[in-house]
Parts: sequence; structure tokens; C-alpha cells
Amino acid sequence: MLAVALLGAATLGGCTGGVLDPKGPIAVAERQILFNSLGIMLAIVIPTILATLGVAWWFRASNTRARYMPEFTYSGRIEILVWSIPAMTVLLVGGVAWVGSHDLDPRKPLASTVKPVSVQVVSLDWKWLFIYPDLGIASVNHLTIPAGTPVRFELTSAGVMNSFFVPQLGSQIYTMSGMATRLHLQADHPGSYPGMSAQFSGDGFADMRFTVEAVPAQQFDQWVTAARNSGPVLDSQAYAELARPSQAVAPFTYRAVAAGLFSGVVSSTLTPCDRSRCIPPASERAER
Repeated sequence: MLAVALLGAATLGGCTGGVLDPKGPIAVAERQILFNSLGIMLAIVIPTILATLGVAWWFRASNTRARYMPEFTYSGRIEILVWSIPAMTVLLVGGVAWVGSHDLDPRKPLASTVKPVSVQVVSLDWKWLFIYPDLGIASVNHLTIPAGTPVRFELTSAGVMNSFFVPQLGSQIYTMSGMATRLHLQADHPGSYPGMSAQFSGDGFADMRFTVEAVPAQQFDQWVTAARNSGPVLDSQAYAELARPSQAVAPFTYRAVAAGLFSGVVSSTLTPCDRSRCIPPASERAER
């Protein structure tokens, strides 16, 4: 038993910070679906393994009590057993997935008495832009949210398809050019949670990470005030500069955001420059 306990501790020791360490209601529900599916499958896998070992042991060459039946071809009972168990497994796992997919619909608002915070997300090469439309500020590669408050996301891409994922908060969702997807998440407790791109998108993909900082409501208000008093303004010109391909961009904020900027990105009226204009010629880069 001690060896089993030590093995379990060593195996689960690396689960901190991932989907098995949820910090929000969506992530908790998704972990439960994972555990339910695992339990259903183990209820089949474990008896199957034990039966295989039992059959091999019983029909060993030295067991004279085992019946040797070389003419055996068919058994209705065995056929029913062999096919009914996998069918029940598929039905049970499929039922868990069906119910869970409806309960955790990304577009479905979270039940809460607290007014949600709206965040518009734009995936760029290779960075994340977070716009707070109701607050008139924006941030890059860093998302600050109030703990215990639902967050309503609208997500799009300014280029190739990407994937927004905060493992401890749940629900990975794609961002695509010319359309906006919706997602609702919540962090139940203050903390710092890593976010990432879960879709390969080119040279800077490895550095396309961000941090979600969940803070108490009062501290969130202080952060909003500080952001409004520092940093540049995010207008069409600043967006064009930001949209240039760049890697490992340090987090920073914009003190104001031009009205309708996110809608312009979605409708493709604001598009990132093409590589011939974004990347200077080799001779110019050498001079720099």
C-alpha cells in the first residue's frame, strides 16, 4: 500500500497548474467529466485485464482440470457479453459528453449575481491583445480580472487560426479571422494562472503565452486606474504597429482604446500588414 501511495503522489505531483488543478467553475466541471469518463472506462478495462490474466492462468499447460475444447466455435452468451459491455461503455461515455457539452456551452453565460466583465481578445503574430470595452483600456500578453466575477469573452484572430486556452479556468476555444467566438469563464480565487496558444501558428508560437491575474475587486479597480494613467493610446496606427509579427513581447497596457477597434478587426477593415511591409529588408535589418 505504501508503494501505491508513493507512486500516486509522484504521478499527481506534476498536476499543479493544469486541468487537474481547476480554479473556476468551468474547469471544475470539465475535470469532473474527465473523471467520470475515466471511471467508466476503468470499469471495463480493469475487469478485462484481470479476465485475461485469469484465462491465461487457468488454461496453463500444467492445469489438468481445464477443459480443452478444440471444436468450440460459438456461444450466444459470450457474444452477448462481448458486445453488450462495449455498447454500454459507448452509451455511458457518450451520455457524459453529450450532457457536459450542453451544460458547458462556451456561449452560455455563467449564473452569478455579479455583473460580468467584458473582454475582447485578438490573437496576433505572436501575442495576445485584450481589450476592455466597458473600461476603455487594453493590455498585451497579460489579462487582469476580478476574482469571483464572470468574464464574458469575445475572441477573434487578426491572422491565422489560433486557440485561446487557460487550463485552470477551462474551455479552450479557437480564434478565427472574420468572425467572433464567445466564451464565459470565471476565476473563483485570486491567483496567477498561465494562458497559452494551443494551436501552432508559426515561428513565435512557443512564446505566445500570457498570464491571467485574478485579483480582489478593489485591487482590480486600482489596476484599471493605473492603466488609465499610463501607456499609449490604442488607435488604428498603434494597432498597425502592434500587429507587426514579433516574438516574446513583454506585457504592457494601453490607457485608451479607439471606439470600434475590435469590430474593425472582426470585419477585416483593420488587418495586420503583410510580411513584405512588416519585416524590413535584410539590408535594413543589417544596418540596425
